[in-house]
Amino acid sequence: MSFGDYGGRYVPETLIPALDELERGWRDALADDSFRAELHNLLTTYAGRPTPLTLAERFAPSKRLYLKREDLLHTGAHKLNTALGQAVLARRLGKRRIVAETGAGQHGVATATVCARFGFECVVYMGEEDMRRQRPNVERMGLLGAEVRGVDFGTRTLKEATSEAIRDWITNVETTHYLIGSCVGPAPYPEIVAELQSVIGREAREQILAVEQRLPEAVIACVGGGSNAIGLFHGFLEDEDVRLVGVEAAGAASLGSGRAAVLHGARSSVLADEDGQIADAHSISAGLDYPGVGPEHAFLRDSGRAEYQVATDEEALAGFQDLARSEGILPALEPAHALARARELDAELILVGLSGRGDKDLAEVLERL
Repeated sequence: MSFGDYGGRYVPETLIPALDELERGWRDALADDSFRAELHNLLTTYAGRPTPLTLAERFAPSKRLYLKREDLLHTGAHKLNTALGQAVLARRLGKRRIVAETGAGQHGVATATVCARFGFECVVYMGEEDMRRQRPNVERMGLLGAEVRGVDFGTRTLKEATSEAIRDWITNVETTHYLIGSCVGPAPYPEIVAELQSVIGREAREQILAVEQRLPEAVIACVGGGSNAIGLFHGFLEDEDVRLVGVEAAGAASLGSGRAAVLHGARSSVLADEDGQIADAHSISAGLDYPGVGPEHAFLRDSGRAEYQVATDEEALAGFQDLARSEGILPALEPAHALARARELDAELILVGLSGRGDKDLAEVLERL
């Protein structure tokens, strides 16, 4: 599936059969009521869905600002939604080994969690800089039985971890499913991840209508690869009066200052030079420290349906502290970027995607403060 000029498959020939197999398996699963029933049962009894909405009264006293609390999902972030769905899919395809990439470690933890639950072998690739920043998540993955392989070249962050995961997949494609954590990569991955994360938006839409009897004026979420944002946005895409706002890290603003290029198997908006060489990204938040973005976000930007802003490291830190002290909630540094912009929006009723909790970021935050 492509999204206007974006998406597609830019991969070695050896991966085309695997992607075709995945596409067929995904179509079959979507048409199979038992797949949906099993996933719904896992999300309800194991993951803890539905996650609640919280009105942040003291954080934004002049507005009605609601938080969609993915931080309360099992493992502490939205990443479990897609990990569970892809684990069920991998089992249907006969794969018993899972590889994944991770930046902030939350997708790695979610992958290690589902592999423990399903009895799969699990290898997670993680840049050594992210391993330093996110040590608690590295330890959690090990305790869950995953092998974490450090990546020590380039920026030693998410971009390089993704490249290594793809190399592993190419080598072991017969036995292995590559469990991508964001709405990036070659088709059908962006569509799969968006569909599995759209449970966030469906729930949030129903919940805010129940409590406010109307839709929010604006929906805002952080964007790195963009899975939590696309999941939330999908609940409101057809509601043209609802503003969709994504917030990137200022040092990794591939939508704000990128150009069309190919990264990790898909064409999207990427931080790159005129020759197409990928530039380095920077963010205090390991989950946003990525020079690309999901192709659907690039399409939504170009079509005008969504708008994208940026927040600096300092603004994200301020958002983190403000939410902690006004509401008693420690957010992950990723959604702290969305919090930094949310109060400034010209809107009274706002929905913010709180994609994860801040336990993993405490060392980084305390060092910076």
